Amino acid sequence: MEVKNKKIGFVLTGSFCTFSKTIPKMEELTKLGADVIPIMSYNSYELDTKFGKAKDFINQIETICKKEIIHTIQGAEPIGPKHLTDIMIVAPASGNTMSKLACDIIDTPGLMAVKSHLRNNLPVVIAPSTNNGLAANLVSIGNLINRKNYYFVPFRQDNPITKPRSIVFDENYIIRTIETALDGEQIEPILL
Repeated sequence: MEVKNKKIGFVLTGSFCTFSKTIPKMEELTKLGADVIPIMSYNSYELDTKFGKAKDFINQIETICKKEIIHTIQGAEPIGPKHLTDIMIVAPASGNTMSKLACDIIDTPGLMAVKSHLRNNLPVVIAPSTNNGLAANLVSIGNLINRKNYYFVPFRQDNPITKPRSIVFDENYIIRTIETALDGEQIEPILL
C-alpha cells in the first residue's frame, strides 16, 4: 500500500548514531505525500551527543514535518483516542525501547505513542539499532516479532568483528517495510 495520504507517527529513540539514516527517511516520506508526525523519546529530544546537538535535530525534523515534535507523555497519549496515525514507526528503536515495549513499560513519549496507537489495532514498524541485539535484547526482539501488529525493518549485524552482538536496521527498507506493514505483511527476510 502506498504511503501517500497516510498519517505516519515517526518515533526516534536514543540510538543517535542512526539519526543520519532515519531523518532523511522522514523527508522522503513527506515527499511521497505522507503526513509525518514526529515523536521523540526524552533522551533523543534532550541530549547532545557526538552525533549532533539535540536542538539541531529538533529544528531539522520540525522543518521537514512542518509540525512540532511530540516530546511528552501527555502529548503522545491522545494519538490513539484521536486516531492521529495510520501506522507508527520506531526508527531507530533502541534496545532499551524494544525491551520496554516487550514488557509493556510505558515511561517515555515514544513508548506512549506506540501504546496509544496500538489501541486501534494498527501496525507498528520497528527499526532495531542496539549493541545487544544478538545478546540480551534478542529475547525482546523475539517477543515483539511474535506479537500481532509488529513489523520489523530488515536488520543485520552492525560490525561482526568489533561489535559481534550489535544489530542495525537497513534504512533502504524503511519505506518498503511501512508499505508492506500497511498491507498486514512482514517484509522478508527480516535478518539480512
